[in-house]
Amino acid sequence: MKILLKKFNTAVFPGYQGGPLMHIIAAKAVGFLEALKPEFREYISSVLANAKMLAETLKNNGFKIYSGGTDTHLMLVDIRPFNVKGNIAADSLSKANITCNKNGIPFDTESPMVTSGIRLGSQAATTRGFGLKEFEKVGHLITKVIKGLSENPEDNSKVEAEVRKEVVDLCSNFPIYKHLR
Repeated sequence: MKILLKKFNTAVFPGYQGGPLMHIIAAKAVGFLEALKPEFREYISSVLANAKMLAETLKNNGFKIYSGGTDTHLMLVDIRPFNVKGNIAADSLSKANITCNKNGIPFDTESPMVTSGIRLGSQAATTRGFGLKEFEKVGHLITKVIKGLSENPEDNSKVEAEVRKEVVDLCSNFPIYKHLR
């Protein structure tokens, strides 16, 4: 019994568990310090409000949001009502300068490489300065691309170009490096 216990302990540490990595400990300490600041509470409240706005806008445009909406910065969007696959939607949105991930939905009949959904989040654009109005706009832009695919699955390049221009115009109002302006 003692021999087995020693083998189990040796297999777990350091094998699977690993050792304390100073850069990871430092990163966690910085993250915890940031989370203690009042600005973080304001920021995360904005992240959540923006995610809710995006989810609500998409719902109002005919998308199904899993769990009925979102309580976090993420949402899982079912795009089957538009007869569009997740991988095609993610690619078309990327060409329109909107980043998302293809994502399987509960009980998805498509393969993990295709999927019936997309996953969207609100943190990056919130960090950039987007507010509720901008997230509503983003929801309409996403809808425009997906509906374009639904209407013309062979060639969505015209819609992608129109949306790409709108995305560039929107983002130009929220530069990443404000101090370089």
